[in-house]
Amino acid sequence: MKRVAALLRRRAVGAVPVLLIVVAATFLLLEHAPGDAVDAYLISLGGGDAALAASLRARYGLDQSGLSRFWLYLSALARFDLGWSVAFDRPVLDLIGERLPNTLVLMGSATALSFGLGSLLGVAAGAKPGGVRDRALSVGALALYAVPGFWLGLVLVIVFSVQLRWLPLAGIETIASGKQGLDRAADIARHLVLPVAALGLIYLALFLRVMRTAMAEVWPLDFVLFARSKGLSRSRIVWRHVVRNALLPLVTVLGLQSAAMLGGSVVIESVFAIPGFGRLAQEAVSGRDAPLLVGIILTSAVLVVCVNLAVDIVYAVLDPRIGSGEEGA
Repeated sequence: MKRVAALLRRRAVGAVPVLLIVVAATFLLLEHAPGDAVDAYLISLGGGDAALAASLRARYGLDQSGLSRFWLYLSALARFDLGWSVAFDRPVLDLIGERLPNTLVLMGSATALSFGLGSLLGVAAGAKPGGVRDRALSVGALALYAVPGFWLGLVLVIVFSVQLRWLPLAGIETIASGKQGLDRAADIARHLVLPVAALGLIYLALFLRVMRTAMAEVWPLDFVLFARSKGLSRSRIVWRHVVRNALLPLVTVLGLQSAAMLGGSVVIESVFAIPGFGRLAQEAVSGRDAPLLVGIILTSAVLVVCVNLAVDIVYAVLDPRIGSGEEGA
C-alpha cells in the first residue's frame, strides 16, 4: 500500500508542470490565431461597426495585452475559476459541468465494451495461436479496425434507427419526456446503444489484437512450459499464468487510448447529436471562444492524467516490481 501511495504521489507532483505547459502552450497558440470571439460574433450578426467591436472587446477583456490576459487567467485558475465563455456568455466551469458527464458516460460505456469484450475475444484467439479461431478473429479485428468511426455510426443509424426503428435516432435522452429514476436511466441507455457501439467496436478490435499478441509472446516462456510439464489443464494455464502476464501490455494500451477515445467522441457526438464535451469543443472552435477552448483542453489533460494514474495503480497491483523504487524516495 505504501508502494502504491508513493508512486501516486510522485506521479501527481509530476503532473503539475505538465498541466501548466498545456495551459501555456494552448494560450500561446490561440493568441497567435487570427480573429477572436468578437469577430465570430459580428460575422454571425452579419457585420457591425468598429465602436461595437471595441466595446465588446473591452467588456470581455480582449483589448488587453496577451501577457496580461495570461496572468489574469492563471490567477483565476488558482481559484479554480476557468473564466467566462464569450460565445455562450456563461462561466466556462458551468458549461463543462453540464457537458462533461454525458461524455464520461459515453466514454466509460465504450471503454467497458471495448476492453471487456476485446480482452475476452483476445483470450479466445491467444489460447491457441495459429489456430482456426485465432485466424478468424484476427482477420475480423483487422477489418473492424479499418472502418472509420463516423461511417460505422452512420451505418448503425440507418440500419437500427431508420430502417428497423429499434433505437432512437439521436440525442442523449428523449426531450421533455418527464421521466425520472429508473425510467430515465433506461431511456438514456437506449439512446447510448448506438453511439457506444460505434465508438467501442473500433477499439474492441485493437484490444483483441493486443491481447492475442501478448499471449502469443507468453506461451513460449519457461514458467508456462514448466506448468505444462506438471500436467496442468490448458484452461488453468491460460487463465492462471498466460492471461495474467499478458495483461500489462493491454493496460498500457488502455491508458494510451484514453486520449484517442476522448478525441473520437467529438465525431461520434456530432453524428448522434449528443450534447457532450466533444461537441462543446467544436462549438468553441467555431465561435473562436479562447477561454472556453483553454478550459476544455485543460479538463481533457486532467482526465488523461487521471486515467494514467489509474493505470499506474493497476500496474502496481499486477506487477509488485513496479514502483518498488518509489517507496524509499
